[in-house]
Amino acid sequence: MSSRTRFAFVVALALLGSSAGAQSLQYTSPAGKAYRADVDSGPVARARAALAADAKNIDKIIALGTAQAGARQMREAVETFSAGLTLYPNNALLLRWRGHRHLSVREFAAAKADLSRGSQLDSTIYGNWYHLGVVKFVEGDFNGAADAFTHAQPKAPDAGELAGSTDWLWMSLSRAGRGAEAKAMLDRHPDSLKTTAAYAQRLKLYRGEYGPEKVFLPSDTSDVNVATLSYGIGNWYLVKGDTAKAKAWFAKSVASGGWPGFGFIASEAELKRLAR
Repeated sequence: MSSRTRFAFVVALALLGSSAGAQSLQYTSPAGKAYRADVDSGPVARARAALAADAKNIDKIIALGTAQAGARQMREAVETFSAGLTLYPNNALLLRWRGHRHLSVREFAAAKADLSRGSQLDSTIYGNWYHLGVVKFVEGDFNGAADAFTHAQPKAPDAGELAGSTDWLWMSLSRAGRGAEAKAMLDRHPDSLKTTAAYAQRLKLYRGEYGPEKVFLPSDTSDVNVATLSYGIGNWYLVKGDTAKAKAWFAKSVASGGWPGFGFIASEAELKRLAR
């Protein structure tokens, strides 16, 4: 594809009507439930207009894709980042974002390819390592996931992401049969920065600061938070060998409706493994 054709492609994408992606089908679960995008409340249209005015601007390409993802228009976001990659095929940040959205719609092989390549092109980008770890964890490659989260953890850009990478690293090590390493890592308190992220509540469970009955706060009502916390409790029970309670919590995660959440995605994978 010539540079002129690539440019025209991105311009055409930027000029798509404001209704593009509205309530489009995003994902159909193993049980046959269809999940759709939300209707754009304004951010997608604004980001599209900004990109139309400056179609080769990589920041505006990313802004449109992330706005689409915010409206759960994950497949549209994949198209946006793919258009950006026709212009900038070796951009590790675009690979990070497209890989993340491939993961959202359960295209695991495509996600792993993007995130692996992105981490090779630029090993400093946290998101490539973090999301690669999630893909490997979902696939059951717990040692590979632990390696990815070990790379991600010191690169975390804020307290919430630090709690997240610490949480997933503990889970990965624990599931890989490396419980002593998992405990030693938590004992170092790498997640010492204060955050209100749901992962902080799961980490308190892992450390024995409180039991599973206290993981949920009264404010934890959003579908993604329910999926996230339910998965963490289920995995904690699974590590302890209580499969029945684990399955119950994984089922609660999947029933939440928070289909883009990593807890929801991981719960689907766990239930499939447990059913074998």
